[in-house]
Amino acid sequence: MPFAQLDDLGGERVYYTRHGVRGVSDSVLALVCVHGAGGSHLSWPAEIRHLPGPASSSGETAAVYALDLPGHGRSPGSGYQTIGEYVAVVVAFLDALNLVKAVIVGHSMGGAVALEMALSHPDRVQGLVLISTGARLRVAPAILRAIGSDFEGAVSLLGDFAYGPDAPEALKRLGQQLMADNSPEVLLGDFLACDAFDIVSRLGEIAVPTLVIVGTADRLTPVKYAGFLAQNIPDAQLVQIENAGHMVMLERPQEVGEAVACFVASL
Repeated sequence: MPFAQLDDLGGERVYYTRHGVRGVSDSVLALVCVHGAGGSHLSWPAEIRHLPGPASSSGETAAVYALDLPGHGRSPGSGYQTIGEYVAVVVAFLDALNLVKAVIVGHSMGGAVALEMALSHPDRVQGLVLISTGARLRVAPAILRAIGSDFEGAVSLLGDFAYGPDAPEALKRLGQQLMADNSPEVLLGDFLACDAFDIVSRLGEIAVPTLVIVGTADRLTPVKYAGFLAQNIPDAQLVQIENAGHMVMLERPQEVGEAVACFVASL
């Protein structure tokens, strides 16, 4: 899979995957998936990367891109410490791929990126899919301290809280390993970016179709966060996945994929 060179950011390179229909037209949407803190393109299951539908002979309706933010996954770099800087990465990514606009699919921190992008670059956003996220993402000071002083312990703690009660142990172990592959500096930067994020008073300004997805057992961004988004973003839809945790798209990929596919079809 290729790298995109972000000329607007000094030539920084980000790794991405691409699946789905070739080309983008009025009937074929571009979806750009933005992972959460300490995540990567591996945060997105096949059920999202290969959306079902009638738009092509293969049954796919969209061109789906999943990028590794700088310093994450296969992308070089040291990451950033603000949501605005990550928004600049996604906008530069759209420019590099000649995408005029896209549906931004964001998980957790990636949801904050999607929300901020809808406010700062509304002409580039065709819709939002907000998964396990909120309008404000405060991080417990103990977690911020632990990342710097006990990285393995912090990763273990976050891993325990990230999954619902029905998640297989193998999935939890894999999730912890993927987070541990980040450097402490990158992970700390991500959580500092989350901690400073707050657009509670601006949700009413968002003017694009929006789908909000949350697991009812999410302990990091609980149901009330999703409910607040759905109540305050005009005409937003809310989907709750029973007994799923923060990593709802990996725990229940079929249900999340179907919800995203229905939303995309409505666009």
